[in-house]
Amino acid sequence: MVIPGRYNGPPSSGNGGWVSGLVAGHTPVTDDAPAVSVRLHLPPPLDRPLVLEPGDPADPDSRTVLRDGADVVASAVAVPTPAGAVPPPVTVEVARDAETRGITAAEHPFPTCYGCGPLHPDGLRLRSGPVAGTTGLYAATWTPRDAAPPEVWAALDCPGGKAAGFPTTLMVLGTMTAQILTPPVVGREHVVTSWSRGDDGRKRHAGSALFTADGRLLARAEQTWIAIDRPV
Repeated sequence: MVIPGRYNGPPSSGNGGWVSGLVAGHTPVTDDAPAVSVRLHLPPPLDRPLVLEPGDPADPDSRTVLRDGADVVASAVAVPTPAGAVPPPVTVEVARDAETRGITAAEHPFPTCYGCGPLHPDGLRLRSGPVAGTTGLYAATWTPRDAAPPEVWAALDCPGGKAAGFPTTLMVLGTMTAQILTPPVVGREHVVTSWSRGDDGRKRHAGSALFTADGRLLARAEQTWIAIDRPV
């Protein structure tokens, strides 16, 4: 398989959420483990052949692995639903207001990111901003063109980074655990919220959730982000 260049995060590697969703989509789940946890071992390479080894449906502990030659790029396993609480949803109007406080292209270290880059020609352009009157809750609107797992995971990814402190702290996705309860409806406006789950050294923890416009939970995620040095 090949990760097309348009699904980039930083300019030279894949968007962590989109790639994680791709791997998760090939990971068998069960009633006891309906979510998928994906670990990114390396920056996902773009536009070159990779090998995807799906998990075994007969073995609930088996892992899906994405390889670049002998190197493991990502691995995934089915896990229980994340235990953390999801904050109450906000309205579309509140999310639109929050977007007015999202970061600009000039402030974005990766302005062509597929998930949240203002300069990506056909990306999701999720502009999460702080919700007025709250402490640490972020929100954005999203009208999906595609309801496949990679798109949903991408929509849950970058908002979590904003709540975790990006771009004040430059970071990349380390692990992401998500569960899609119901796919979003293509062409309809949805709301994505996100919030910080605390810091641990270089690790930044966040949560995110996807809702319908009337507040029905469709998907949720938790991420661990790794702080990195700013490029010179």
